[in-house]
Amino acid sequence: MSEHTGDQATETFIAHRNLLFTVAYEMLGSAADAEDVLQETWLRWVEVDLEQVRDPRAYLVRITTRQALNRLRTMKRRREAYVGQWLPEPLLTAPDVAEDVELAESVSMAMMLVMETLSPTERAVFVLREVFDVGYDEIAAAVDKSPEAVRQIAHRARRHVDARRPRQSVSPSAARAVVAAFRRALETRDMQGLLDVLAPEVVLVSDGGGVKRAALHPMLGADKVARFYIGGSGKLDGTLTCEPTVVNGNPALVVRLDGVVDGVMAVRIEDSRIIGLYYVRNPEKLNRVASETPLTLR
Repeated sequence: MSEHTGDQATETFIAHRNLLFTVAYEMLGSAADAEDVLQETWLRWVEVDLEQVRDPRAYLVRITTRQALNRLRTMKRRREAYVGQWLPEPLLTAPDVAEDVELAESVSMAMMLVMETLSPTERAVFVLREVFDVGYDEIAAAVDKSPEAVRQIAHRARRHVDARRPRQSVSPSAARAVVAAFRRALETRDMQGLLDVLAPEVVLVSDGGGVKRAALHPMLGADKVARFYIGGSGKLDGTLTCEPTVVNGNPALVVRLDGVVDGVMAVRIEDSRIIGLYYVRNPEKLNRVASETPLTLR
């Protein structure tokens, strides 16, 4: 590869890097694995004869999708041995992600968990078609299927997701107000304050990865969830603080113990009350949050 061609390959890859990362992350639910996929994509990209590439963006998406599919099939087996509940690795995201309603929904913790119920190929097709509006022919090349087969897979995946899709019913400002009330109740250990902001049918899913204390099974009901938090905070040896932030395009809290990141709490809100809590405490999933560098995903 000549120096000029190498520069062109680098510039093209950098120009599409955010897109490629988001494709890989939405397929895998892991930023660390998405970065590995990007590295594999880069190594293949620099070996390509660019004069033969008509659409660099489509070509890069194709490589990324194939590498992510390979990794996803391996990860599925790995997650079967995971201790407790598995949650996606949380990402601090820039304000522009929250403003893009479709993107914010697609990377939300709730939607990522819905996509976990798809097969690897269904997930790839759904992400490329529904989130990034990639054409059927391009998707077919990426997943090694015919365009007609991809249409059928897309229809099946869309129907599956629509039946489980989280309902969005609050504005960003209303969501921030709910999270602020939840934060005050947590920091002051206000039982009634928690009950006021939690929906009666709230579900808590917590991920400690077998390293940090977390509920091994989803917890259902406002009273049970509130008591879990009040009881747990009373046993902490240190000062608990909660910092409002934006995680995966939606309002969330970074929980710190004596100033050190202890976890990330993403929320799902309906009718001005919290109906879903996703609490990530696994230290391996908190590196990006601790770095405090928000990401732009397009």
